[in-house]
Amino acid sequence: MRIFGKVRHRPSASWRQATDRAFTLIGDGRYEDAGALLTRAADLEPWLSESWFNLALLHKFRHDWDQARAAGLRAVALLDREEGAPDWWNVGIAATALQDWPLARRAWQAYGLRVPGAPTESGEPVGMELGSAAVRLSPEGEAEVVWGRRLDPARIEVLSIPLPSSGRRWGEVVLHDGVPHGERVTAAGPSFPVFDEIELWAPSPVPTWVVLLEAATEADRDALERLAADAGFAAEDWSSSVRLLCRSCSESRMPSDEGDGEQHLDPHDHSEPGHPGPLGHRTNGDLWVPERECGLAAPPQLVRGLLDGWVADSPDSREWRDLEEVC
Repeated sequence: MRIFGKVRHRPSASWRQATDRAFTLIGDGRYEDAGALLTRAADLEPWLSESWFNLALLHKFRHDWDQARAAGLRAVALLDREEGAPDWWNVGIAATALQDWPLARRAWQAYGLRVPGAPTESGEPVGMELGSAAVRLSPEGEAEVVWGRRLDPARIEVLSIPLPSSGRRWGEVVLHDGVPHGERVTAAGPSFPVFDEIELWAPSPVPTWVVLLEAATEADRDALERLAADAGFAAEDWSSSVRLLCRSCSESRMPSDEGDGEQHLDPHDHSEPGHPGPLGHRTNGDLWVPERECGLAAPPQLVRGLLDGWVADSPDSREWRDLEEVC
């Protein structure tokens, strides 16, 4: 096969050595040194799509989206198959980061995904109906897995209320990578992939609050979550929803209580059972702890009214205190 006048062949030993060394450097976070080696590899074998795929990958790690798009387009121009190549997925991520919607649409279609309907006025792909997924915020720091709604193959809208350590808020849209690291399995049977966040794509104006509740029953707790949802915002009982997991467990196939009203003791939960709060929440079945640490996502002018309204509906079984804005 001839590509740009060159006979396609196995890459040279020099190309392989430069590339292998570059990925070792990438693993050490030495992106500049890796970039020099991958540029050299592309000079050695410019007709190999892998040369440009590797450069596009490096630029993605660096969040240099213009360069990622340029290298990605060179990679796909050299492909010897029409559909399903990961090169197109990287192009789609770069195009999404840059809001280059015509290219993003073209990339997802070339990968083999259906993009329904005509382009919107902005060209943004909509209506792909990819469902729910989990995303790992701050994967290189204090990683936290939260639930969200997939807007397209590279973006998730966060629907959980993240802990303040993540620096993320409810309602934000994050750009995520294409290869899942782990799964969450619900009691109903379906499993959901866990994607790693790349960067914040669209911030949320809604602040995060933490408040201590006295909720006599689970129904009292649920009432606050419904009240916040009816107002267009969110409340989440962090005493029930947060698990502390080691990295190995987090990136594996893990059971989730999402969509299930029952709490289960989990041998992979590395928190302390019976203690409410982010570092330990699990209780053994029938034991309900009235004091709950709750996250709230609501505007400052609304948050106290939500809590006061919740208490007013059942003052004998509900109280709140120590409201604090945390993110």
